[in-house]
Amino acid sequence: MKAVVVGGGLAGCEAAWALAERGVTVTLFEMRPETATPAHKTDRLAEMVCSNTFKSTEVTNAHGLLKAELGLLGSLLMQIAQETRVPGGAALAVDRDEFSGAVTERISQHPRITVERCEIDSLPSPAIVATGPLTSDTLAGVVRRRLGQDALTFYDSIAPIVSGESLNWESLYRMSRYGKGDGTDYVNSPLDEGQYTALIDALLDADQHVAHEFDEVPYFEGCLPIEEMAHRGRDTPRFGPLKPVGLRDPRTGKASFAVVQLRQEDRAGQMWNLVGFQTRLKIHDQRRVLRLIPGLEDAEFLRFGSLHRNTYLNSPASLTAHLSVKDDRMLLFAGQLVGVEGYTESLATGLLAGMNLARMLGGSDPILPPPETMLGALMRYVHEADPKHFQPMNANFGLLPPLERRERDKRRRRELLAERALAGMRTFGEQAIVIPA
Repeated sequence: MKAVVVGGGLAGCEAAWALAERGVTVTLFEMRPETATPAHKTDRLAEMVCSNTFKSTEVTNAHGLLKAELGLLGSLLMQIAQETRVPGGAALAVDRDEFSGAVTERISQHPRITVERCEIDSLPSPAIVATGPLTSDTLAGVVRRRLGQDALTFYDSIAPIVSGESLNWESLYRMSRYGKGDGTDYVNSPLDEGQYTALIDALLDADQHVAHEFDEVPYFEGCLPIEEMAHRGRDTPRFGPLKPVGLRDPRTGKASFAVVQLRQEDRAGQMWNLVGFQTRLKIHDQRRVLRLIPGLEDAEFLRFGSLHRNTYLNSPASLTAHLSVKDDRMLLFAGQLVGVEGYTESLATGLLAGMNLARMLGGSDPILPPPETMLGALMRYVHEADPKHFQPMNANFGLLPPLERRERDKRRRRELLAERALAGMRTFGEQAIVIPA
């Protein structure tokens, strides 16, 4: 059995290892150092280009739970992260040089993995493509031609997502503008003139992230950061995403000075997207400013807004549930390219893609973790999200199905969710075993 992995980042290395450990002979293509990127500084595999942390290890944290699940599945990179760990409190922080050096050594020395240092300009099969947000222009063009012009996004404009249970619903009302759709598809936060003025003042005063050279991008007029709108004119947001037209507060029968709309992100209504609030504000200022919106005073942020260059697929429209192209189940994608955010999330999809490709090469069907697991829930989001509004997602508890019995205490609820997830992943891990050839 033979397969190709394209991309030597976190997801690609995890995929290659998963395949090789299951008896598959792997050729791993990495374009560096022959073709450089604006972000990478070395030619090592699995180079961490931003932070040196994989975030929390506590299972009551979404990232910690995902790590525990990956441990049950035998993740190579999580093992190496532990071996190269540096002090970071509850976070799994690593020595970047030691981490990438160890991954490069383990991958290069595996008897069933050959590393080829060159840029690839085609989509082979069977293969896993995990080239990340800095996919070369050449390969990106190949992907677009294969999957369609609308399948690939080069500009990532993300609005924050907040937890539904953290909202003050007494300050909000359900209604679609002009009653479109079901008439109650959106949740609305009405602002009077004073509240709107305070919000604009805070936006104008807030700090923005300074872009790295590799994610400097021009603003698209239809996708401006909310703070950029405010800088263009104090009333600009009120004639844009915060326009009150078509919305009358059913409690008063009157239109408000401005309205912030929230769109449901999941079927259970646990996650809500702030419509039109794509932003480059620093995280502490996102919390401070956006909590000025009525109903969001105690909002818990499941994902913060961002704006940067990010090549990713519209996976719900373009890929199957196991992340293959629809006309070739043996050609899979993984990592940030499929629309997940974060180191741990990326390598998790790489591991799962490697496991499934090995299964299919051996004559078995691909399988997915149950949605009660963090990895299963993330995979379900990537496959089932609305293609018209698809944006990359990180691991968070809002992705998980609610408990059958409601638990009011937040920490206890997360403990129960984690217990359920780990039990489900243990069962899945037993089912997913492939006997090496």
